[in-house]
Amino acid sequence: MTTILAKQLTAAAIVASSAFISATVNAGDSFSDTYSNGKGGRGAAITGVEPSATGTYPVFVYMVGTWEDHENASAMAAINSMADRGYVAATVDYSNSTFGDCSTLSQRSKYIFDAKNNKSAISKLCSRSKADCSRGVVVGGFSQGSILAVLGNNFDARIEAAYALGAGVQYDSYDLRACVADGNRTLPSDRLRAINGEGDAYMGGTAASVQAQLEELTGLAGGSGHYSAFRTNNSGWYMVSHSEVSDGQAEHCYMRNGGCGFNENRLDSLWTNGGSEWSLEPNLDWISSFTR
Repeated sequence: MTTILAKQLTAAAIVASSAFISATVNAGDSFSDTYSNGKGGRGAAITGVEPSATGTYPVFVYMVGTWEDHENASAMAAINSMADRGYVAATVDYSNSTFGDCSTLSQRSKYIFDAKNNKSAISKLCSRSKADCSRGVVVGGFSQGSILAVLGNNFDARIEAAYALGAGVQYDSYDLRACVADGNRTLPSDRLRAINGEGDAYMGGTAASVQAQLEELTGLAGGSGHYSAFRTNNSGWYMVSHSEVSDGQAEHCYMRNGGCGFNENRLDSLWTNGGSEWSLEPNLDWISSFTR
């Protein structure tokens, strides 16, 4: 994990090529806020977009992965698209310079989603004049952020569904089965949709090892050599093959053009604009079906 994270840090300095996807807000009205993440009162950032039209809306929260900028291109693409759908949508910063075990990641998720704490990110978002969390909250995240998303319902029962990118039950030496495997968290598995690359090095680097983790996470077996398994409501999992992505590298950062070794703002257009099971829009459509 250290080697790959170092590559991500180095890649942050790379100037994006013509494939760069802008993180400019292009939908609705932007807003910003802070929430308490337990660091001696220092606030962590919330960056959001909400519909310009009057009215109240359900809420969407996104968390980036380890070392990523909370305003990177994938986060902004997700919240802009959800604002277009009629959500108060936000990406939240958190202490993501390290990974952690179940205790550490549960605490990070609680800082974001603790409905009983008026200084949490979810409380700040639900208090906005255009937010109506009684209509439901949906969440998404990548890598460490996906784990925080999956754990969110432990702290706020209003969370209806989660879209998890690069999510597993074990990241290298970090065994998270006790808190994220099917049956070990409050979010029902029929409200979870997980999408991973077949070459995800954090999860063993082979299609078989990635599939095994997706099955443990979602409680849904796909059969030997299968690349997807879905319930009737389209919850479940999908494993992206190398042949499906533009750069031929369906690894942990499969949504990037160039993978984890390239700039986090250089996205694969097949993820941002495609219509495949692993693409952004179909998965946002899915979580949107659970709010009112």
